[in-house]
Amino acid sequence: MRFKYLFLILILLIPSPLLAGGAGLPGHSLSLWWALPFVGMLASLALMPLLAIHFWEAHYGKVALGWSFLTIFSLIGVFGVSLSKTVILGTFFHHYFPFVIMIGALYTIAGGIRIEMESHATPLLNTGLLAVGTFLAGWIGTTGAAMLFIRPLLHINRDREMRVHHMIFFIFLVANIGGALTPLGDPPLFIGFLNGVTFFWPLKNLILPMIAMIIPLLLIFYGLDKFFMMREGLTLRNAWPRIKIKGELNGFLFLGVIGFVLVSGLWKSGFQIHFAGVSLDIQNVIRDVGLMLLAIVSWMFTPHEIHKANHFSWEPLKEVAKLFFGIFMTVIPVIAILDAGLQGAMAPLISMVDIDDHPQNAMYFWLSGGLSSILDNAPTYLVFFHMAGGDATFLMSTLARTLEAISLGAVFMGALTYIGNAPNFIVKAIAESHKIRMPSFFGYLGWSMGILLPLFILLSLWRF
Repeated sequence: MRFKYLFLILILLIPSPLLAGGAGLPGHSLSLWWALPFVGMLASLALMPLLAIHFWEAHYGKVALGWSFLTIFSLIGVFGVSLSKTVILGTFFHHYFPFVIMIGALYTIAGGIRIEMESHATPLLNTGLLAVGTFLAGWIGTTGAAMLFIRPLLHINRDREMRVHHMIFFIFLVANIGGALTPLGDPPLFIGFLNGVTFFWPLKNLILPMIAMIIPLLLIFYGLDKFFMMREGLTLRNAWPRIKIKGELNGFLFLGVIGFVLVSGLWKSGFQIHFAGVSLDIQNVIRDVGLMLLAIVSWMFTPHEIHKANHFSWEPLKEVAKLFFGIFMTVIPVIAILDAGLQGAMAPLISMVDIDDHPQNAMYFWLSGGLSSILDNAPTYLVFFHMAGGDATFLMSTLARTLEAISLGAVFMGALTYIGNAPNFIVKAIAESHKIRMPSFFGYLGWSMGILLPLFILLSLWRF
């Protein structure tokens, strides 16, 4: 079996003159059958953890590889090796590889910081901790912020009886909504950055809707926490918490991550490196190499006791890398079909969000968000980004409200279900390891529908 993988790699790495020509798939000639591996990959993500959890935990990488190979070998069989290499290697080096490097760097650096907090838990302190975590999520990633703040929140509330609402609102705010500030915050926005959306566009255009969601959620949380604390018969004792932060080096490394990403977005060098027939802009190569070096420095110089105290493990990162390889490979023909617009097989779907060449922004918001809540928000963002034309310059200017709708839907509505965003599962697993009985899939859905859905409706009426 491994010889087949090696054979495939050798085929894809053999130089080909077509690679330099930028040829693409003829999306107008592709039928919806080409979307089958992508649908299968996302259905596996959504359903197998619910229906066959043990099989999924043991073989999720093989499942992702299987769907990937179905797409890759189909492309080679129909379009030949040369054209298939163009799109496959282009997707790998321009989108998948930078994506994994970014996630890996943020994950590694966040795992090297430990916040130790000693204080009496109060509604005000808990709300403040959520607020700080939500803000930082936009700069260190929702996964990084979730890992950084979940344990202090659990620790100061270790004597509380009612703690489920802490985890629910933590998922809402820190693991999802807080990621809307920058491309570092949430995978969908980084995918947009890789496709030409400028670094500060989310900060300028999404901050008001983000604040409009955060304020009522924090107020609701404060009211609930105060109610449950009084119900438990606890007295409110406000006092300044004693905070100790370990692994300070990693704080400076986070600044390095921001710097490398900013440089890659602002500096247009005009120089390229050619590798395996793919042209790579030098500023992007510097960014990716720099992020890998920062992750290595973090791993080498973070004291072992910090990693041990944080229960640091590479397994979540391995899971992300394997699953997103399947997603990025299987989405190749889907994007080609979407790029064909009304001449492609997805013309009926495009006609729902675009009527007489006028984008229906509310539909973009609800469709991108609805799919993000049951699938994965990064590929969902990518699909709707291309459905809106795929031209970042045009989307940031003339269709800025459309890009806002896609971005908010993908980032915010990942909070509607456990499977909407990777940090949701991380928070759930950590909470259950601390003996908190988290709601079932549908129990969580009851919380999110009751609290988030009305806010999303108001946001849609206001913005779109």
